[in-house]
Amino acid sequence: MGSLQFPVDAAGRVRRARQIPSPNCDERPPRTPISLLVIHNISLPPNQFGGDDIIRLFTNTLDPDSHPSYQGLRGLQVSAHFLIRRDGELIQFVPCLQRAWHAGESNWRGRPHCNAFSIGIELEGCDTQPFEAAQYEVLVALANSLCDVYPIKAITGHSNIAPGRKTDPGSCFDWALVREKVIDCPNGVGSG
Repeated sequence: MGSLQFPVDAAGRVRRARQIPSPNCDERPPRTPISLLVIHNISLPPNQFGGDDIIRLFTNTLDPDSHPSYQGLRGLQVSAHFLIRRDGELIQFVPCLQRAWHAGESNWRGRPHCNAFSIGIELEGCDTQPFEAAQYEVLVALANSLCDVYPIKAITGHSNIAPGRKTDPGSCFDWALVREKVIDCPNGVGSG
């Protein structure tokens, strides 16, 4: 593992991450171990980076009238555990021990309701542009830290748990790089 590390405390918080609590979460089902990491991408407005609209979406403060593409987001309540900005800044919205609302209707190898047993990591980005080196550095360090703490068996993309409905993290995401550098994932990285 590289020099960058993100220790996770007993409450499921990464203290080195900027903490911005999202109300869009709830308790995980009893006796449900965290066994999957799900990689997403998000940009608001679409294909634009650097603003705070992702934060506003995850905290229910996004004005749906502030951009024409936001009309479909009106009343939407979603979140993720983590967001990795283009510059590598790590933001945590939901403690790992809680269920973030990131996967929606989903299925992993015959097991539905992926929010119950997964951690959602959003990368600020889109399907059509490469991600930044700083994002991969933080993602790999975070994934290794999470795999040290939780019984994570696999890392996959949103597109693999919601095929036909979702396409992220997209074809520009470098699964080979992540596969090479995430060291403790017994059943694979990037597998469907």
